Amino acid sequence: MSGSAQQPGLRPSLDFQTHLARLEENGLLVRVERPINKDTELHPLVRCQFLGGIPEEDRRAFLFTNVVDSHGRRYDIPVVVGALAASPKVYAVGMGCQVEEIGAAWTRAIANPISPILVNSPLCQEVVIQGEDLRRPGRGLASLPVPISTPGFDSAPYLTATLCITRDPETGVRNMGTYRAALKKTDRLGVRMASRIGGAGGYLHWQKYRALGQPMPCAIVIGCAPVVIYTGPQKFAANVDEMTVAGGAAGAPIRIAKCVTIDLEVPADAEIVIEGLIDSDLLEPEGPFGESNGYVALEDYNMIMQVTAITHRRKPVFASILSQVTPSESSVIKKVAYEPAFLAHLRDQLSIKGIRKVIMHEPLSNVRPVIFLQFANGTPRTEVWRGMQGAAAKQADCGKIVIAVSEDIDPTNTDAVLWSLAYRSNPAEDVHIEPYRSRGHSPKSGPQALDSTMLIDATLKHPMSPLALPVREYMERAQAIWKELGLPALAIRQPWHGYSLGDWNETWDQFARNAVAGEWEKNGANTVARRRGGLTPETPVRNVEGRDKPEG
Repeated sequence: MSGSAQQPGLRPSLDFQTHLARLEENGLLVRVERPINKDTELHPLVRCQFLGGIPEEDRRAFLFTNVVDSHGRRYDIPVVVGALAASPKVYAVGMGCQVEEIGAAWTRAIANPISPILVNSPLCQEVVIQGEDLRRPGRGLASLPVPISTPGFDSAPYLTATLCITRDPETGVRNMGTYRAALKKTDRLGVRMASRIGGAGGYLHWQKYRALGQPMPCAIVIGCAPVVIYTGPQKFAANVDEMTVAGGAAGAPIRIAKCVTIDLEVPADAEIVIEGLIDSDLLEPEGPFGESNGYVALEDYNMIMQVTAITHRRKPVFASILSQVTPSESSVIKKVAYEPAFLAHLRDQLSIKGIRKVIMHEPLSNVRPVIFLQFANGTPRTEVWRGMQGAAAKQADCGKIVIAVSEDIDPTNTDAVLWSLAYRSNPAEDVHIEPYRSRGHSPKSGPQALDSTMLIDATLKHPMSPLALPVREYMERAQAIWKELGLPALAIRQPWHGYSLGDWNETWDQFARNAVAGEWEKNGANTVARRRGGLTPETPVRNVEGRDKPEG
């Protein structure tokens, strides 16, 4: 299976369990039927595929059907992890498109929003829990199989695969964001809606409710159509209703229903919905929790949500995502959407000439801080610098370090980027530091000063000698022999063969042809006739003979 896990023309699934069935049909879901402790084993098991050297395309969603906790309690609700973005293939199944079409699919969705439709008797309200049933021991939130994400550090089980729905009390515009929520009591959650970097949409709504002196209604959706969930990590303008964008991505209106206890609408076919009111005055310590920047977030005062109802399907599936050290599900869910969005911004909005690719570095650094830009050879340096500045400025938490490389460098290969950095940049000329940057999504330990931005031009600025690997025909022959010998499968990454970078001429090319033909003595005959005296060793021949100029 390459590029897409689906047949051409297949639309996105608007039902989460149908999505899971599609993943399983395509070999992208693993069922685990043995007992798994949600507090100590579940997330660590799925984490293994991100840390154990498994190729990205081989990562899977995991469906746990026999979930227990540290008290030995067995849960009737299965838990799935990785079903949203264990890999770009999994994400593509949710979008109903090929991997390489994800960016274009989002562009079309934003340009062609479709309003949702309101329905009655929704599946997400087949079971309704409210009142005293929320507060009984072991009921309410305690009845949900919420995993601990970072056993040994996290202070509580956390909701992670959330779609937190709020509404602007002034404009009525809905916001859907992905925010973490810690279990505090059977009817209480600690919710973090980021206040840094200009504030998440939910936080901006909360500020308005605080000014009004009113609690903020909030609905937390766990499991629904992937195209709806995927809008949560996106960064749309504050006046954009993500539900309409989700409709555009689905090519059909999203079915929504009114909540039972609060004045909000939620996806009607969702698995689980937690309704409640967030206090707009009192805050409560929340954390520690392992964050996607790779560090444990320590205690912060954050919002308190008093749960007013939990509704769910008769047989729901609980969805969770891996965050913490990247690569993880939370980094994939951003990377596959952010990269094409940044490329479109540079190419179409800023009209940057020569821009080829935008790659956001994922391992450990979590996509946002480090961005690599690939430019066509010969791109004017003014355009290279405009591109780097544009990438650093597009989003407040993205582009702390931006490095530009030329088209022969694979920006997905960090070693190749470092190679370009080592030999194609002069720090005195090619590095620029800009002050006054937000710290963004960074650890809070240590001084909380402003951060800065570093832009580095590591593009090819003049002809250079060829890459010192055998040329393509010999490497292709070698790989064929390797396969013929039954040796272990190769995972080839660029650069894997030599090529010219402009500083090469016909004399040297003839030398190379003579060498592989076994006629190296012809080269010796050529050079003996060109002997010179009175020179220092390592004097370039072209400096003396004034010929053999590079081809350009």
